Order: sequence, then structure tokens, then C-alpha cells
Amino acid sequence: MAVPPPTHPRRLLPLSLGLFQGALLLFFAFFVTYDEPLARAEDAKVVANQLYGIFPFFQDIQVMLVVGLGLLLTFLPRYGLSVLTHNFLLLNFSTQWALVLQGLLHYFHHGQVHLDLHNLLTAELAAVTVLISVGAVLGRTSPCQLLLVATCEVPVYLASEWTIVTHLGVLDVGGTITIHVFSCYFGLGVSKALFGAARRPMHPKETPTPRSDLLSLVGTLILWVFWPSFVAILCQPGDAQHRAILNTLLAMSASTVTTVVASSLLERDGKLSPSHLQNGSLAGGVAIGAVADMAMQPVAALALGSLSAVVCVLGFRFLTPLLVRKLMLQDQCGIHNLHGLPGILGAVASAVVILVASKDTSGSRLSQVSPTGGNASEVAWGDGRAGRQALCQVAGLAVAIGGSLLAGLLAGAALRLPCLARPPEQLSFDDLLYFKIQDQAESPGLGGTAEEGALALKEQV
Repeated sequence: MAVPPPTHPRRLLPLSLGLFQGALLLFFAFFVTYDEPLARAEDAKVVANQLYGIFPFFQDIQVMLVVGLGLLLTFLPRYGLSVLTHNFLLLNFSTQWALVLQGLLHYFHHGQVHLDLHNLLTAELAAVTVLISVGAVLGRTSPCQLLLVATCEVPVYLASEWTIVTHLGVLDVGGTITIHVFSCYFGLGVSKALFGAARRPMHPKETPTPRSDLLSLVGTLILWVFWPSFVAILCQPGDAQHRAILNTLLAMSASTVTTVVASSLLERDGKLSPSHLQNGSLAGGVAIGAVADMAMQPVAALALGSLSAVVCVLGFRFLTPLLVRKLMLQDQCGIHNLHGLPGILGAVASAVVILVASKDTSGSRLSQVSPTGGNASEVAWGDGRAGRQALCQVAGLAVAIGGSLLAGLLAGAALRLPCLARPPEQLSFDDLLYFKIQDQAESPGLGGTAEEGALALKEQV
């Protein structure tokens, strides 16, 4: 008889989460506090105005991540409950983990970490990278593996973001480079290291149904509506924030229309692909983030949105199958097409906008805003400084791709540890593995069998 492991896999998740939450409680009890109430009425009024200015945007981002992104990932018909739960769990776990790391690195003064809404916002932006990255390995990983991805990715993101924004001085108010490009290639690195070079046939439970595609499209619509808040929340209030909102809306409107055109032209019968519409209509929001607050003409935002949609749709149609054939690279949710390719396009566009603006008028002005929420200012660019800044934009892109890919490969190798219990192939993409769904386990019409139900209980993680 085989000797059972010291910790049964299905006990590993509550044990690890319980230890994490307990350690976090101790950390907050000893080291985290709020700022003292302000004595001067003028100072209190300034803080109140800042709160009322940022909190509506913050709420929009909450809806995007919890509802919109969760529903976007429900295109797998028998994995919707797992996707929504894992997305919700990872958001909370990663945000708390980022609060600890950010507090120790940036906000630790006189033995205390002073917590405010801005700290929570930047921690949640770190969690966004995790939610995007795990899309590459969705359905074939256990919750413990996903938590390990979050544990590894958050500190790497914080280091990458500091290098790109603080050290290199890259302008990226909407996170095109620091969030979208970084998270995409981190996720692809995890996928490559975890699944190796083995060619995996199409799983029978991967095929979307009309109902699952409809839910996913609802998620797209929610993300589309609230995306301007995600791009504009860290902009300086006033002209820069106004510009960012307008440019984002224009880019996403153009990407939506262009997605319909491109998808229809690529299909022989002229019909639309749901996956194209679910992702291509959001591509403009990804690409515009690096230039959203810059002084450019409205036609530039429309053009960038259209180009990003074309790149996204062509990626789904041609590049993804090529990467599967040549590199055996699994990208379950197509994060390379939605976040990687439009992100690269947006980074290149930011360098072009900086150069063009400096040539249009001597000492033209671009909005310079730190994605970490630092002081924002309007700065004048001469040709020489514009050239240096354009090089910084390209260098930041290279750092984001290279650093995230290397870190993702290392994290993916760690996910192969036996104790993390990767789901058996026959139960991948199935809620039965993680949830007690008696009706589904007994209903052959939904694809469940008694044998699968018994195996789910045996192998549950």
C-alpha cells in the first residue's frame, strides 16, 4: 500500500490560505495604521476632495476586475464557477500580498506602515497582473498553483514597475507596458515552463457553447464601459485626466468597429467570431494606456484603436496557431493577442507620439504622469529630450518583456512541484474538481458521469 503524502492535496489550499491570512493579521496588528486625523480644516478639505476624486474611479475598477474580467473568462462552458471563484480569490490574495510588500518597501516610516486609499489602489494594480497572467494556464492548473503564481509575480511586478517608471522614467499612465505587456509575457513564461514541449490535443471541454460565449461577451461589455476609469485614475486631475478619458473612449470605439470589420473579412461566410469580438473590442484600451494623457490629435487615438484591433484579430487567426505548432505554447485565453500585441503597439506608439510632438512645435508639451501616482507635471520637450524619452519608452518595453518572461519561466518551473497537485487531464476545465455540484455529477447530459464524479472527489485539490 502506498504511503499517503504528509499533507493531502485537497487540504493544502485551506492550510496555505489560513497561514497566509493569519500572518497578515499579525502584520497589520503590529505594523499597519491609518494617518492621524488632520487638525486644519483646509488640509482635511484637500484630502476629502482627493478622496471624492479617486473613489468613483476605484469603484469602477472593482467592477471591472470582479465582475467584468470574471465573466470574460467564462467562455469555458463547464468551468465558469471555478473561473469566477479563482479570479475573486486571486484578486484578494494578490492585493493583500502587494499591500505587505509595498508597505515594507515604500510606506514604512518610524516602524509603521500608513495605509490610505492610494496604497490600496496601487496594490490592486499589482493584482491585475496576476489576473491577466493566469489566463494563459486557465483550466489546467490547481488553485494552489495559481496562488504560487501570485506569490511569485507580485514582487517581480513591483521590481519591474520601479525599474521601468522610476529608474528609466517611462511614461505609461495607463499601464500598457508595466501591466499589460509584463503580465502577458509572465503568463506565457509560466505556461511554457509548466507544460513543456508536449503537444496537447484540443480538450473536449474547451469548446465554448452559445451560453458561455454570451456570458463572456457580457464581461467584455462591462470591461468596455469602465475601462476609461482604469486608464485615467492615476492621471493628474484636470486636462490630463480629461484627455485620457476622451482618448480611451475614442480608441475603444474604433477598436470595436474595426474588430467587426476584420473578423467578418477573415471568415469565409462573413460571420463574426465571438472570441474576436470578446477581445478585439478591448484592444484599444490596452494600446492607448501609454499615450492616453499625451497631447495628441483625436485622430491618433482612433487610428491606434483600429490598429490594435487588427493586430488582436490577426493574432487569434494566425499567430496563436503558429505558436502552438512551432513552440508548443499554450495560451488558453489568448492573453498574447489582447494584452501582449496591443501592448507592444501602444509602447511603440508612445515613442512615436513623443517624437512627432517635439517636431510639430518647438518645446511642445506632453503630460508626464507617474503610474505609481507620483507628482504629475506638464513638461516641455525639445528634440533632444524627446529623442531620449522615446528611447526610454523602447527600453522600458524591452525590460518588461525580458524580465517578465524570465521570471515567468522560473515560476512555471516551480509549479511543477508534485505537492501542488496539477489537475488530471480528464478533469481539466471542469467545476466538478473544485465544487460540490451533485446534479452535474449525475447528469450525463451536461457531460458528467458517476465515474468522473468519483474521480473528482478522489483527486480534489
